Amino acid sequence: MKKSVLLPAVLVCSTFLAKGQPEVNTAIDAAADKIEPQTIAWRRDFHEHPQLSNREFRTARIVADYLRSLGIAVKEGVGKTGVVGILKGALPGPVIGLRADMDALPIVERTPVPFASKVKSTFNGQEVGVMHACGHDSHIAILMSVAKILSDMRARLKGTVKFIFQPAEEGPPAGEEGGAPLMIREGVLDDPKVDMVFGLHINAQTEAGRIKYRSGGAMAASDWFTVIVHGKGSHGSQPWGGIDPIVVSAQIIEGLQTIISRQTELTRDAAVISVCVIKGGVRSNIIPEEVEMTGTIRTLDTAMQRDIHERMRRTVTKIAESAGAIATGQDPHTAAPHHTADFYIDERGFKLGVKAFCHLVFDYGNSAGIKHM
Repeated sequence: MKKSVLLPAVLVCSTFLAKGQPEVNTAIDAAADKIEPQTIAWRRDFHEHPQLSNREFRTARIVADYLRSLGIAVKEGVGKTGVVGILKGALPGPVIGLRADMDALPIVERTPVPFASKVKSTFNGQEVGVMHACGHDSHIAILMSVAKILSDMRARLKGTVKFIFQPAEEGPPAGEEGGAPLMIREGVLDDPKVDMVFGLHINAQTEAGRIKYRSGGAMAASDWFTVIVHGKGSHGSQPWGGIDPIVVSAQIIEGLQTIISRQTELTRDAAVISVCVIKGGVRSNIIPEEVEMTGTIRTLDTAMQRDIHERMRRTVTKIAESAGAIATGQDPHTAAPHHTADFYIDERGFKLGVKAFCHLVFDYGNSAGIKHM
């Protein structure tokens, strides 16, 4: 994930409360009940056949073929492997985007289910397992189900619904573009211009049948960073003859944590800095010339995001300088919880997501549709 991997979106929230016509609400709920077995079947299929960012070829083909079977106009290859479906309602109204991400993660699955992934692939030059460890498989299945219900109800639908199936939400492979920024540059929010985008995200820690929401930011901005510490190599028995980038890196990691624990106003909003990869050295008795570390920054407030980025640059640079080393801070904008091998979710919650999306479309259409008459 990069600076803004989510399309401009509003998390499914209290607007889910059905405010439309009672017969419409009843029809939506009945349709969601009916399609639930298919929703689960789709999810299990995608889960068993996961694909990494910018490689969602099978996934995109299944989505595109199904949307076409519903009579929905389809655009493929948006943002490399993205799929966009456009459903025009019979009544005038707004253009509403509904978004689901499609990519999996480079993780070897450990969940003991018959549809567990056994897929292997290559990620940034390394052989990896592939797993839907963030729930994108369920997002795809939910949105496909929503497309079915709304297409069947198009005679009562106000406005246009744009189904956005986004690749590379987890970030494209090194050296490639992808995700929401590329889709936006290629016009996913235009032709027709989108008035509002709604998205949802499943959560393994939320019991099935509940929706959680909050005002303001709900899904944190996710920035990647890379720091390369350039020292001076030496024999391990003579550290005074060089500049040890491993020790400097350890000091930098500790320093980065004080940005969150001592310099960030956490009573205003949450933030996290995590160093997740560190590479350096080849032998037990050789001090290497450089160490590379990569990690993630999560923020919910844009001003706090900018402040943390600046503090990170200063902390990294000054700690390295104090030891006589040089550290380059790569710009984060360019550079069984979720994302673990044991990630698992309760499939009974999918139906609520289907209902939420469908009710949102009709509720928003009813409240905004008067401007489009």
